[in-house]
Amino acid sequence: MDYYTRLEQGRMQPSAAVLQTLVRVLHLQDDQRDYVFELAGRTGTRTRGKARQKVQPQLRRLLALTATPAIVLGRRMDVLAWNALGAALVTDFSEVPEKERNYVRLMFTDPALRKLYPEWEKVARTAVAQLRREAAKYPQDPRLVSLVGELSVRDEDFRTWWAGHEVASLSVGTKTLNHPLVGELTLDWDTLTASTDPDQQLVVWTAEPGTPSFDGLRILASWAADPDRIRPSRT
Repeated sequence: MDYYTRLEQGRMQPSAAVLQTLVRVLHLQDDQRDYVFELAGRTGTRTRGKARQKVQPQLRRLLALTATPAIVLGRRMDVLAWNALGAALVTDFSEVPEKERNYVRLMFTDPALRKLYPEWEKVARTAVAQLRREAAKYPQDPRLVSLVGELSVRDEDFRTWWAGHEVASLSVGTKTLNHPLVGELTLDWDTLTASTDPDQQLVVWTAEPGTPSFDGLRILASWAADPDRIRPSRT
């Protein structure tokens, strides 16, 4: 694994043939394979001078789906945009300062999110693995470096899991949530990548029709659509 560590630290630039051998010997999964190749091809020009991300109008219009919780994640898994049901499901992102509006950061610093996910450790470990994938693409991003440093100091779990070198990409999955208003929800999540900016992904949560979770989402959507709603306590 010393070879792998030196590769991750940018201390060597192996050929494609060597990388393929490494992937085969270590029995790496697809996400891990992509991560290794991204590490080998890292350059400073990929991470400097990146303009602030702006959500394209056509992607923002998709957030008008009132019966489907949705958020847009950007580089570093920053939360760039969301719809009312996405905020009602996860947290009121508008109350979070923009510079702190990062999904991984909230996972470790917002007590409400720890309560929201009964399997918080599993969800948080996956989020750390997804952030590591981002770090492979933009290893010199100062905000990402700062985020990793902050969470490593603040949270022992993050520090331990970050040192584990696991990687994952945003794709599809299923999560169970214990929502303070509608109770337990089992939701499938999926991601759609914006064609105008591959670093922006629309994450949506859906439930199987006819299930209690489907009914729960409908109740939550009705609550989120009411401008005079009373926000439930999540402390």
